[in-house]
Amino acid sequence: MRIDGRKWNQMRPVEILPGVNQFAEGSCLIRCGNTHVLCTASVEERVPPHVPEGEGWVTAEYSMLPRANRERTRRDISKLKLSPRSAEIQRLVGRALRAAVDMKKLGPRQITIDCDVLQGDGGTRTASVTGGFVALALACRRLEEGGVVAETPILTQVAAISAGIVKDELLLDLCYEEDSAAMVDFNCVMTGEGTLVEVQGTGEGRAFSIEEQSRLLNLCAGGVRELQAAQKAALGG
Repeated sequence: MRIDGRKWNQMRPVEILPGVNQFAEGSCLIRCGNTHVLCTASVEERVPPHVPEGEGWVTAEYSMLPRANRERTRRDISKLKLSPRSAEIQRLVGRALRAAVDMKKLGPRQITIDCDVLQGDGGTRTASVTGGFVALALACRRLEEGGVVAETPILTQVAAISAGIVKDELLLDLCYEEDSAAMVDFNCVMTGEGTLVEVQGTGEGRAFSIEEQSRLLNLCAGGVRELQAAQKAALGG
């Protein structure tokens, strides 16, 4: 039995509340157990210099509020630079969400997904990807309904989930206590078709076998399917 009473392959309760920010083109609040992340999508009619002519771009920014954790942490701005962890996570979120978009259909505009962790209890990066997709899809829907784009640039769903090996047991959707004690930490980003966008697997306390990796992937695939059902519900089916 796990710390919170879940089975080894059971996720924390997931809730995605869309449209929580009246100013953003797309937004949602995602709750995965005690991890809560506010995701907003902002559309700008410009693109970075590296983007090919006529195409769009999707990027992300990630941060944790000072009391998102058990003790207060300083804001990145107070340190005059982004923390290495925040920088690594926002690159992951950006890569993941770009896999969901046809940049030619998006056209010469940029969508920035801001992921702000209100409360962190493990899995903040995967919650940011999952909620970030909902905010992105809502922004693209608004562009289509407003006639800015001829058709939605969304190609597929994207969601992410964590898993790990704790005391030699495979567990899905780790909370903070489990993540802190994990021998193996594993994060998986998948599309609506079940294909992989990114896999992050690290042996924190020991190495892990190819067989264990395969089992972790299958465990994550089941969790992603549940998350994608929650995404569809938040987007109205």
